[in-house]
Amino acid sequence: MSTIFLGILIFLFILAIIDLMVGVSNDAVNFLNSAIGAKAASFNKIMIVAAVGIFIGATMSNGMMDIARHGIFRPESFHFQELMCIFLAVMVTDVVLLDIFNNLGMPTSTTVSMVFELLGGAFVLALIKIAGDSTGQLGFAELLNTEKALSVIMAIFLSVAVALFFGILVQYISRLIFTFSYTNKLKYSIGLFGGIAITSIIYFMLIKGVKDSSFMTPENKQWVQDNTLMLVSVSFVFFTILMQALHLLKVNVFKVVVLFGTFALAMAFAGNDLVNFIGVPLAGFSSYTDYVQNGSGDPYNFLMTSLNEPAKTPFIFLLLAGAIMVVSLFTSKKAHNVIKTSVDLSRQEEGEEMFGSSAVARSLVRSTMNMSSTISKYIPDSTKQWVEKRFSKEVMIIEPGAAFDLVRASVNLVLAGLLIALGTSLKLPLSTTYVTFMVAMGTSLADRAWGRDSAVFRITGVISVIGGWFITAGAAFTICAIVTLLMYIGGIPVMFIMIAIAIFLLVKSHISFNKKQTKEKNCKDEIFTQLMTTKDKDERWQLLKVHVKNTLVSEMNFTMENYKQITDDFITEDIKNLKKSLNRIVSEKEALKKTRRKEIIGLRKIDNFLALEKNTWFHLGSNSCEQMLYCLKRIAEPCKEHVDNNFKPLSKRAVNEFLPIREELINLMTQAIDVLEKCDFERSDEILLKGDNLKNKISDIRKSLINRIQEEDVNVQISLVYLNILQESQELVSIWRHLLRAGKMFQSEYPNLKNNIEE
Repeated sequence: MSTIFLGILIFLFILAIIDLMVGVSNDAVNFLNSAIGAKAASFNKIMIVAAVGIFIGATMSNGMMDIARHGIFRPESFHFQELMCIFLAVMVTDVVLLDIFNNLGMPTSTTVSMVFELLGGAFVLALIKIAGDSTGQLGFAELLNTEKALSVIMAIFLSVAVALFFGILVQYISRLIFTFSYTNKLKYSIGLFGGIAITSIIYFMLIKGVKDSSFMTPENKQWVQDNTLMLVSVSFVFFTILMQALHLLKVNVFKVVVLFGTFALAMAFAGNDLVNFIGVPLAGFSSYTDYVQNGSGDPYNFLMTSLNEPAKTPFIFLLLAGAIMVVSLFTSKKAHNVIKTSVDLSRQEEGEEMFGSSAVARSLVRSTMNMSSTISKYIPDSTKQWVEKRFSKEVMIIEPGAAFDLVRASVNLVLAGLLIALGTSLKLPLSTTYVTFMVAMGTSLADRAWGRDSAVFRITGVISVIGGWFITAGAAFTICAIVTLLMYIGGIPVMFIMIAIAIFLLVKSHISFNKKQTKEKNCKDEIFTQLMTTKDKDERWQLLKVHVKNTLVSEMNFTMENYKQITDDFITEDIKNLKKSLNRIVSEKEALKKTRRKEIIGLRKIDNFLALEKNTWFHLGSNSCEQMLYCLKRIAEPCKEHVDNNFKPLSKRAVNEFLPIREELINLMTQAIDVLEKCDFERSDEILLKGDNLKNKISDIRKSLINRIQEEDVNVQISLVYLNILQESQELVSIWRHLLRAGKMFQSEYPNLKNNIEE
């Protein structure tokens, strides 16, 4: 029997390795988003600094391992076989759940998943044990560490409010001190700021963190405790002088703070979150060791009292875990996907918004604006003017291509590091994801990065991420409870089946993610990124022309393909595809809205004279794209309703009459697309003329149909739907003719335009 459980233990460690790789992919956002978002250094330098922090933090994380051993359940009340069921279920659930979130590009909490998985597995076995207790004396208090579990859960969710509040407060004060043109305000304040930042990090990361490290002796711990005040005072004086000296030597102190903060936060992440990845397998290892030495070969009656003892993790395990995390950090593509979400939501300037609007976000924005207006009435005008001056963005110092400046990045890292390290020192597994994400949201809110035009989108994004955390908690608890129950009832065979299922799902997920990445790489909008980063105005204009052309071509193609699909499905009465077409139109409308917003931002980046010349044609083309989608929707909805009600289909006479007209329309649209794509506008007049003739043909058919409707043997229901198709087809011709004309005028160069710009 011990051999079978040894095999399960080996699988636990294999899953732990996978969990380390998956977890780093998810949690890389915690310590990389600020440095990458502010462009504090090259990407490789930031990664190296973070890797060193992870490696050191991993070797110092021993104190947190007790959470997995006895923080959620009371091991003295569970047998070895029961705990192995829980541990295996936790690892299987955790690996699959985190991988799903990584594929979606959504940051979630490894701490929440681990805690709620342990809780779910222990809870379902507690129910079974209580139900089978003939004495009636066994209750949840004897099986679950309810007090500790509640404090852990409260600490996790309280960290959201605490991080957001302090993020807003500290960033607001920092911005009042430094302003957005911070390089002019550093004469005396930068040394003090740097001294406080570095000393705070050292105090919490080294003094509070090192005391629980595996290599610390009782004598060393006592010396640190007795000399804490002296160490902090010396550090503060030393680093204040050092930061001021570096500033005088023209070194950007904020970059130093950001890189040091990245190191500290990566270290805190490893110290705090390593338990989420290897804590459970290590608890399984301790259980197996105790069972082999003292269990007498009976896994069903051997109680695991030994897990109440403090964790003594072999240093080699911590070292190997740190190495795996570092390798995963450098090789994970999914990590970059998750980082993008957090950086985009805290971006200072306008750009592509990843999320749409929601009713909750709109309500929050409206309420906040009303509350702000009320409070503003009681603030003296002189104070408001002074604050507005400090928050002026007329001169904003920000690295090219950065999402925000170094002041905010410094506050993000220092504050998040302090909060996480404080939780670690109290042995509360605060969610690093919760803390860093909410600090970043708080600082961006204080920095007024959420303007009226972007607030609803950003808040919707925050709500989506927070909602994902709650989904994580519920899914982790429920799935782990079910998996634990199945393994407990089915025994060893079901355990191995669950392992096989987890491996299958991970392999399938990896293949799907690679396919998705390949598709996104082919379709990725690199043109807009180049447009936003280049400083050459002529290059911006050329990039914008290409971007707008691609949009017009894409929307024409979408309209043409779906027009053919909808009319085919109506003729063949395919209700399933008609419903799909309506869903595609809705999705395309949302995508077009985002694209239009990006292009308007791009239009602002080119010369004013050029923008004024091209504005009308840009908006005409953009509105035409939107009108084509509305036209498709007006065709699809009556067709879908007609087929859904099982009314009579289109007659053969009508089909034979309509199809040649449709083919001519599609042929002309294909020619128009070719003209737009190649910018070969010499043929445009000919196509426009043919389109005008087609409109007349459709008009003749409409008149004929209206006359036929007067006849008694004609079905009115189908005739009205057919009439609607003809009317919208005629309207569609008018719309793409407008689009072609707008595309031609937008792409054309005015003879005297360049000279006017230069003048």
